[in-house]
Amino acid sequence: MSYVVINVLTVPGGRGEVLEQRFSNRAGMVENQAGFEHFELLRPVEGIDQYLVYTRWKTKDDFEAWQASQAFQRGHAGADRPTGDTPAATGSSIWAFEVVTEA
Repeated sequence: MSYVVINVLTVPGGRGEVLEQRFSNRAGMVENQAGFEHFELLRPVEGIDQYLVYTRWKTKDDFEAWQASQAFQRGHAGADRPTGDTPAATGSSIWAFEVVTEA
């Protein structure tokens, strides 16, 4: 049974393009992790300022190993930001699910 984690990122007006570019620059960091199955960055289309970061893993343990990895720490350290630039997201919450059925 797969394990899905959705990170809900609050992105203030005008910072969506910055967030998307930063994720684009990190391509490959998560995809090489043990147990990784799928990634999507979902852009809101109307009325909200929240992006969804969707990752799918073989197990919860695989996701937790990713969180504890050096690659995760590098990807979330802000090193890809220009000096003095602020984070693209101002808030975050994690939703976790087990896949019950799929088509």
